[in-house]
Amino acid sequence: MRLTPIAAAIVLATTLTGAPAQAAPDQPRIADQPPMGWSSWSSLRGNISAAIIEAQADAMHAHLQQFGYRYVNVDAGWSDHLDGYGRDAWNATKFPDGIAPVADHVHQLGLRFGIYLVPGVPKAAVEANLPIFGTPYHAQDIADTTTPGNTLGDAWRIDFTKPGAVEYVQSYADLLASWGVDYIKMDFVGPGGGRNPADNTADVAQWRAALDRTGRDIHLELSNSLSFTQAAWWARYTNGWRIEGDVECYSKCPGLLTSWSPRVVQRWTDAPKWVPFAGPGHWNDMDSLELGNGAREGLTPDERVSVLTLWALQASPLLLGTDLTRLDPYDLSLITNREVIAVDRAGRPGHPISQATKQQVWFRADDADTYTVALFNLADTAATVSVSWTDLGIVGRRVPAVRDLWTHTDLGLVRQGYRVVLAPHAAQLLRVHIVF
Repeated sequence: MRLTPIAAAIVLATTLTGAPAQAAPDQPRIADQPPMGWSSWSSLRGNISAAIIEAQADAMHAHLQQFGYRYVNVDAGWSDHLDGYGRDAWNATKFPDGIAPVADHVHQLGLRFGIYLVPGVPKAAVEANLPIFGTPYHAQDIADTTTPGNTLGDAWRIDFTKPGAVEYVQSYADLLASWGVDYIKMDFVGPGGGRNPADNTADVAQWRAALDRTGRDIHLELSNSLSFTQAAWWARYTNGWRIEGDVECYSKCPGLLTSWSPRVVQRWTDAPKWVPFAGPGHWNDMDSLELGNGAREGLTPDERVSVLTLWALQASPLLLGTDLTRLDPYDLSLITNREVIAVDRAGRPGHPISQATKQQVWFRADDADTYTVALFNLADTAATVSVSWTDLGIVGRRVPAVRDLWTHTDLGLVRQGYRVVLAPHAAQLLRVHIVF
């Protein structure tokens, strides 16, 4: 590996001091808006191959790209061994020509390509004491074998005070960049969810710096259930982080992708505290959006509207977890609603007025005269949800016009406040604009 003089100096200084490398404050931002696209995990699990991923990319190009969906992300299951330098290598049966040709296919469609990793130095690399590319060092030189390197427990912690540690991460980042990777989902990052306690704060800082040194814009997303106590750190060094565990319900709902309770509805409880940390370049991730395949999702039509309403109002990444080659017409109408997508793309997370009941109103101020307002009925029976304009800060005799963004319907001038009867688990998304 040959580095520029500046990059080499950064590597040397970081190696000597052990301090986390930091990106320059004036560096152009990645993820100025929440990313939109697709991830392979929910619908395919490890049943992936070059042909399957390319088919998903073709479907996105045909049906969704014009609406802003652009990332085609390969999740777990693409790698089945390490290369000679302790880095994940592709499964040759699934990807006989490697990863780069698949990324090329995605890029030729005008889309972006993502891949899946976990932090730490793999235990297999340490056991074999594999060399670190471009250095005289080996995996055992950088591994702290007393501490897990991630919350899954399949790696050892990288000790960044040791020579070779920064170079290992850099060689990994350079390899992925050479394949054409535009997005990395880094899973089992701690502090957070998983089987083992782990602290990957140093890893994400080093990965951010290493990715920046490749010269390629690569989005870094963290998973899952990231610790709230480290929220400012995640926002500083990464482009997004999962605030919750997996949205998939796995064996608890055979044949379905997710379920309203407890998988989905828990996000309404957990999202508000994260709101201050989201903004251009770094987003709160509600997890995959399980919309697109109709009844297989495990959500009623009303629940699907509520889910996308919350994801959009939280400026969450909109990464579909469904099979794009089997798009359901009703779901397609939801995930291509330009007015709802615009709420997400504006990048301003909203917050609840109150969570004292299951009839909740969430909102954000878009400017001095315009608000985005979501009304949710999280109860199991129909109920009235109401909002007073004073709760939004609209005082005096100011009168707003109201528009339903899901139905593209202008509801006219509405004085003082608004109320609606919503079915169980249903939602309404409004634009409230003061006209006089």
